[in-house]
Amino acid sequence: MIITEISKKKIVSTVVLILLFFITLTRIDYTGLQTFSLKMAIDVFIGLGHPDWSFVYDGSGEDLVSLLILTVAIACLGTSFATVLAIPVTLFSAVNLWPSAPFLTKIGKLGIHILRAFPELILAIIFVKVLGPGPFAGVMAIGVHQIGMLSKLFTEELESMDEKLIESMDAVGANFWQKLFYVRIPSLLPIYSSLILNHVEIAIRSAATLGLVGAGGIGAPLIFAIQTRNWSKVSILLIGVVLTIFVLDQVTELIRKKLR
Repeated sequence: MIITEISKKKIVSTVVLILLFFITLTRIDYTGLQTFSLKMAIDVFIGLGHPDWSFVYDGSGEDLVSLLILTVAIACLGTSFATVLAIPVTLFSAVNLWPSAPFLTKIGKLGIHILRAFPELILAIIFVKVLGPGPFAGVMAIGVHQIGMLSKLFTEELESMDEKLIESMDAVGANFWQKLFYVRIPSLLPIYSSLILNHVEIAIRSAATLGLVGAGGIGAPLIFAIQTRNWSKVSILLIGVVLTIFVLDQVTELIRKKLR
């Protein structure tokens, strides 16, 4: 009987997913395919296959190396800013830290949800209007968004940690701060470090697009190259982004291994 009910649920779920798939297919506007040109597509791929290597470095400050350094700097500074501010938000949001004040954790988690609700691109547009175009707007956009993201992850890890060690500290009369600094932080530090490193990688991907709205980084030259159909320049910019993320991924993986 139980097996039959499970089978029925699987069938119903499959049918619903298939229906949603076909509904999605019918709701998409396919009129853009009328302008498709095979010759243009071939030209694009030919251009992407011939990167403009002269753009790698020319000392102008607007070359690939300089733009990548700026993009990485925006990502790292934004994540550092977010990490510092995510810690107090986490301390106010963890339920197991404030069992006698549940309203406080609800306020903290509401703040986290609000910060996570705004995409980085929207935040970048707002900060460009407030602070003016430039890298600092990108730093603020990444930082504000990642305060919410890191706070949520930090809070979840803090709430799910083993409380047996805390009970042992209670037995010897440890206060709130002693339990925090001698048990909770040392136990969670490797996990938190891994989460921070992971978000540095995410921030670099985000910083590469925030330049589209004037928030610095490699995004603006990339969109200008696409608009002018300078596919050789687009190619070298994309190669630079891919290599940067690959190298950073290898470095962060080594750091994670040391933290385990």
